[in-house]
Amino acid sequence: MYRTGIDLSLGKHIYKKHGRRRKELVEKLRKKGITDERILKAIAEIPRHIMVDTALEKRAYEDTALPIGCGQTISQPYTVAAQTSLLELKEGEKVLEIGTGSGYQAAILCHMGADVYSVERHDTLYQKARQMLQDLGFKARLKLGDGTRGWSAYAPYDAIVVTAGAPVVPDDLIQQLDIGGRLVVPVGDRETQKMVRITRIAEERFEEEQLRDFKFVPLIGEKGWS
Repeated sequence: MYRTGIDLSLGKHIYKKHGRRRKELVEKLRKKGITDERILKAIAEIPRHIMVDTALEKRAYEDTALPIGCGQTISQPYTVAAQTSLLELKEGEKVLEIGTGSGYQAAILCHMGADVYSVERHDTLYQKARQMLQDLGFKARLKLGDGTRGWSAYAPYDAIVVTAGAPVVPDDLIQQLDIGGRLVVPVGDRETQKMVRITRIAEERFEEEQLRDFKFVPLIGEKGWS
């Protein structure tokens, strides 16, 4: 059984710290149209400030992306919430995340009761995120590798979320969707991308929706940017 609560053995002060600012962030997201209470509850409880450098701690609950090293960022909370909303998750569903980064998105998914698998290509970020998720009590499975190829060993997935901008939708990810599965991926050039949601209706039948524009770091790999 995957744990969806937060492990208080880290110390209650970690979760109480910045509590007011987390509540303020949640209200900002409500005003921007985020309505899923499970997502808002996760954002209200997960300590985003432990996922950024101490020099950036005071900015941890701004609704903005922040650098985490290796040329990567911890995504803007609105972006995380919006992508998660598009997944339309049910508790217990198997989710593949491409681009673990800081581990923030994975923590949100775990908090919501998803069975989380995540792939990260940077060893430094992979190690940090794995330890952080363990410390929070979340049992996500993490892999170091090329996320554009997905993680076929555990396929099929009920949902796949890509946290970097792709030049095209990686076919490997489409094929790793279960029937009824949803893939949410930003697709475009290196400057801006349009959020795309693909739903697998049947074995060889897919439905594609193109949604609003976002800006992500590039998805690097065999089926992404080189």
